Amino acid sequence: MQIGHLNVMQNWHKDLDDYQMYQGEIDLAVKADENGFDSLWCVEHHFEDYGLCPDNIQYLSYLATKTKRAKLVPGAIILPWNDPLRIAEKVAMLEYFAPGRVALGIGRGLARREYVGFRVPMEEARGRFDEAARLVLNALDTGFMESDTELFKQPRVEIRPRPLRSYYDDLNCVAMSNDSALAAADLGGSMMTFIQFAFERHLPMINLYRDRFREVHGREAPAPTLTDVTVIHEDEEEARRLAYEHIGNHYIAVTDHYEFAGDHFKNIRGYETYQQGADLIKSAGMEESQKTYIEAQNYGTPKQVVEKYRERLDLVGDFNAMLVLSFGGISFANAQNSLKVFSEQVMPELRKMVGVKPREPQLA
Repeated sequence: MQIGHLNVMQNWHKDLDDYQMYQGEIDLAVKADENGFDSLWCVEHHFEDYGLCPDNIQYLSYLATKTKRAKLVPGAIILPWNDPLRIAEKVAMLEYFAPGRVALGIGRGLARREYVGFRVPMEEARGRFDEAARLVLNALDTGFMESDTELFKQPRVEIRPRPLRSYYDDLNCVAMSNDSALAAADLGGSMMTFIQFAFERHLPMINLYRDRFREVHGREAPAPTLTDVTVIHEDEEEARRLAYEHIGNHYIAVTDHYEFAGDHFKNIRGYETYQQGADLIKSAGMEESQKTYIEAQNYGTPKQVVEKYRERLDLVGDFNAMLVLSFGGISFANAQNSLKVFSEQVMPELRKMVGVKPREPQLA
C-alpha cells in the first residue's frame, strides 16, 4: 500500500488570504514528506475558492526543492484545458528537479464553469482527453510530438529538455465514472478515485476497471488509489464534530462547483453517469446527501480509521490510500494534527497490514 497526500488548495478560510492559505498547504505537504508519505499530489482547478491551483506542475516544481523522499504527482493535469505540447515539456522539466520522484497524473475535468472559462466545449472533453493522453505519453517516451487530427494539429517538434524516461508505467488517471475507468484501463494507468458514498457502491467501477485492464493488457491492474477527505483526532467526539462541520462544508463546495443540482450532464457524451449521481442528490435532499458523503469518508480516532481501511482491504484487496487533510475551512492546526496522528498511529498499522516497508529516500 502506497500512502499519498493531496493538496486541494481550497480557501474556505475566513481569516486567511490566498497567500496565507498557500503557506499552510505547502507546510502540510512538506510535513507529509517528512513523516513518511509515499507521494504528494495536487489538484488543478481554476477561477474560484474551490481550488486555487491553476498549474499543479509549477506547484510541484516548488515542492521538489522542499522535499526529499515523496513522489510528486499532479492530481491531475486536466488534459482538455491544456496544450499537450506544453504538458510534455513541463513534465519533462519537473523530472530534472526531482529525478526518480515524478509520476504523471491526468484527468478529464467535470466542472462546466471551468470549461466555459477556457472556451473549450465540454462535448469535446472525451475526444480531447483521449488524443492528448496518447500525445503526451508518446512525447515523453520518444522525445518528439507530432499530430494531424481534427483536434490537434502539431508539427513535429522535439521536447527539450529531453525526457529522462517514459511514463507509460507511471501513469495515474482520475476516474469518477465508468467511462473514465475504462479510459484509465485502456491507457494502462492506475486508477485514482475519490470516495463519495458507501464503499460497496464503488466496487462495480473498480471491478470494471480491473476487468478491462486485464482484457487489454493481459495482466492484473495496479492497485487503485482511494482518496478520502480525512479528519483524525484522538477524541472521538471531536473527530466527529470536525468531520460534520468541515467535510460537510467540503460537500457543499463540491456540489456547488460541479453544479450537481443541475441537469446538464445528461446531454454531454461521457458524462451521463454524473447525471445519475446528481439525480440521486436531488431525490435524497441536500441534508441527507451531505450526511451520506460525510459518513463515507474515513474520519474518526486512529483505531476507527485503521478499521475502515481494514474493511476496505477485505472488500477490494490491495489499494493505495490518499488523504485530503485541508478542506472546507478546517484550521491548519487541525489539519496538521490529523497528519501527525495519522503518521504516528495509523500509518504503522497500515504498513503492517499489507507488509510494506516505508518508502526509502531517493537521492538526486
